[in-house]
Order: sequence, then C-alpha cells, then structure tokens
Amino acid sequence: MPSYGYLCTTLLNFVLGLCDSFYVIYLTVSTQVILIRHGETDWSYQKRYCGFTDIDLNEKGRRQARRLHKRLSKETIHKVYSSDMKRTLQFAKIVFKDLPAEQLLDLREMNFGIFEGLTYQDIMEKYPRIYRNWLENPLDIIIPRGEGLNSMARRVRKALRRIIFHNSNKTVAVFTHGGPIRVILCDILGLDLKEVWKIEQELANISIIEFVEGRGKVHLLNDISYLNG
Repeated sequence: MPSYGYLCTTLLNFVLGLCDSFYVIYLTVSTQVILIRHGETDWSYQKRYCGFTDIDLNEKGRRQARRLHKRLSKETIHKVYSSDMKRTLQFAKIVFKDLPAEQLLDLREMNFGIFEGLTYQDIMEKYPRIYRNWLENPLDIIIPRGEGLNSMARRVRKALRRIIFHNSNKTVAVFTHGGPIRVILCDILGLDLKEVWKIEQELANISIIEFVEGRGKVHLLNDISYLNG
C-alpha cells in the first residue's frame, strides 16, 4: 500500500501539472479584432462633424460596404459588434448579411456638441476660439453641449474590454467610428491621448489587431486597398 507521503507527493505533482496546463492556456489566449470604420454619409462627404447625430449611409457608403463584404467573405468571423448608430449598423448589415451585430452604445463616436453638423469653415466663423482651444487642449477642453475626450475614451475602453473578455481565441468584427478607433490605436501604440486626432482614419477602413492578454499588436492599419479592387 502506498505510503501517505507518496500519495501527497503524487497529488502535489498532479495539481502542479494542472496548474502548468492552465498557465499555458492562459498565456496563449488571444482575440483578433477587426476594427471597421463606417462608410460614407452625406455629412462625411460634406466634411461636417458628426457624432451623436444619427444619419444614414449614402449610396457610396453602401457600395463601400459591398466591397468590404467581398474582402472579408473568406474570413471566419465569430461575432459582430457595432455602435447603435444607423451608419455603422447599415454598414455591418451589408458586410455580414448573416451575422446580426450586437449593439454597444459605448462604441459611439464622440458627441461634438455645438460643432455637430458644421463644417470647419462654419466652426471658424461661429466658434473660432473654442475650436482652437479644443484642438490645442483636447483633454482639458470640452465642447459646449458635447463630450470630453477622456469620457469618450473611458467608454470605448470599457467596450473593448468587454469584447475581448467574451471572445477568447475568436475573431470579431467591430463597426464603429473614427474617434473610438483612434483611441484604441493610441492605447496600443503607446501614444498620448492628446495626439488622438493626428491618427489618420479613412472612411470604410479596416485595421486588424490581435490582443494577447490585453496587449494589442497591429497587423493591418487604416486599410482601404480593397476599394480599388
């Protein structure tokens, strides 16, 4: 009959073996996130600020979505997320016809307050001082009746954590807006959040990011090459 000490040693080795297995699994958990900015709207064509204003894609935006559908048709996508804005939901529905998008309000664009619907020229005529101050101090200045950059960043990070947590070892598509994508890229690339508006974001672009235990690695950035195909 095995001694008590032998049994204890065997049990300990078994538990340590399990721990080692869990540790390996833990280290290799990853989530691939395809970040997708919505396609063109009439306001984006006219270069108007659009945050919480809920407008539709225009015909060009729908064509962009059909092109992206072809681009991603061979990818295995396990889950689709979108902000609740019509321009992202419409884009997602065309790109992934058979995968309904889960709506996350935290993926919305920044609320641009009194700048909503205005062009750069309009703003410089009506609110030049506010606009300059906001561009120079985006972390400290909040657009009247709008949303602060820090507030937007917090909700976007919250949404991303939720997406990653629920999609271990999966690939997900996230339909959102230029602002939220810039926030995510700032965090991944180690940039100060105040540099957020210096990151180029084309309409209908895709960026592919792999998250391994919370750390992101960019595999594709601001790609619209599929539109030329």
